[in-house]
Amino acid sequence: MLYKALFKLVFSKLDPEQAHYLGMFVIKLLGLTGLAKLSQLGVKKTPTHAFGLTFSSPFGIAAGFDKNAMAVKELGQLGFSHVEIGTVTRHPQPGNPKPRLFRLAKDQALINRMGFNNEGADQVASRLTKLRASGARLPIIGVNIGKSKISELADAVSDYEYSTKALAPVADYIAVNVSSPNTPGLRSLQEVDQLEPILVAVSREALGKPVLVKIAPDLEDSAVIEVASLVRKLGLAGVIATNTTTRREGLVTASEKVDSFAAGGLSGPVLGTRSKEVLVLLRKELGEKFVVISVGGVVTGEDVLERLRLGADLVQGYTGFVYQGPLWARKINASLRS
Repeated sequence: MLYKALFKLVFSKLDPEQAHYLGMFVIKLLGLTGLAKLSQLGVKKTPTHAFGLTFSSPFGIAAGFDKNAMAVKELGQLGFSHVEIGTVTRHPQPGNPKPRLFRLAKDQALINRMGFNNEGADQVASRLTKLRASGARLPIIGVNIGKSKISELADAVSDYEYSTKALAPVADYIAVNVSSPNTPGLRSLQEVDQLEPILVAVSREALGKPVLVKIAPDLEDSAVIEVASLVRKLGLAGVIATNTTTRREGLVTASEKVDSFAAGGLSGPVLGTRSKEVLVLLRKELGEKFVVISVGGVVTGEDVLERLRLGADLVQGYTGFVYQGPLWARKINASLRS
C-alpha cells in the first residue's frame, strides 16, 4: 500500500524513464542501508535447479531492467534468484530518441522502444568482473546480448560473437536476444537460417556456459517449433519465452492514447495468454531435457505457480516490478513457499 501511494504521488508524475532511474537509485540505497536484506527476513525460498545451476527460487528479473549491471547485488538482496542484465551490445549505444518508455497504468503495462541503450560489452564486462572480485553474495547472473544498431545484419554473427567473448567469463548463462522489436531488422534473425550461425558462434565462444535464445510472442506456432528444433539440434540449454509484443489487442487503455505512443514493445498482463501458449508449445517440443524460462504477463505468485505447472523451469518478470514495488519478489517467493 505504501509503494502504491508513493507511486501515485511521485513516480506517476515523472517521465517513465526518469522514474526508472530514480527507482534504480532507490534500489541501490536499499542495498547500501541494509534494508534490502532486511526485506527478506522470514521468507523461506524454494530452491530450484536448471542447466547445472542452483537458483534460490524459480523467480528472477528479466532483461531490460538492469541494462548495465548497475544493481545486480541489490536486486538479488531484494529476492530475485537471478538477474538477467542487458540487453548488452558489442558497441556502446544511446538507444532510440526520447521519449521511448510509456505507461499504460489501467493495464499495468508498458510500451518501450528503448533500442538497446547500453554501455557496450567491454564496459559491462569490466563492471561484472569487479563485482565478482568483490566477493559479494550474488544472484545467478544471466547476460542478454543483442546486435548493435550500427552493425549490418550481414555482420550479426561477428557482433554476437564479440559480445560473447567479452561477457562469457563473467556470466552464469548467455541469452541471445533476436526478438526485440526496437532494433531494425532484428526479428528477422529469428528465422532459422539466420539464427543458426549466430547460435553456433555464441556456443563456440561461451566457455561452456549455458546458452539460451529469447524469442518473440509474435512468432507463429510453426516458427516456434522451428526454433525448438534448432535448439535441440545444437544442444543449447533452452529458450526464454517471450519478449515484448508489437500487438495491441486486449488493452483497456483508450486506443487513441495507445496510438499516440506509436511503435514499441508492449509488456504486462495482456501478454500472459500468448506467453503461456508459447510455453506449453515449447515444453511439448523440447521435452524435459531442455530449459524453458517463461516471461511475459507475470504479476502474482499464482502466475508464477501456473507457469511452473505448465512446464517452465524458471520464471521472470519486469513490468510487474514497476507497478508492485521493491517487495514484489518477496511477496512472490513467500507465495511460492506457502
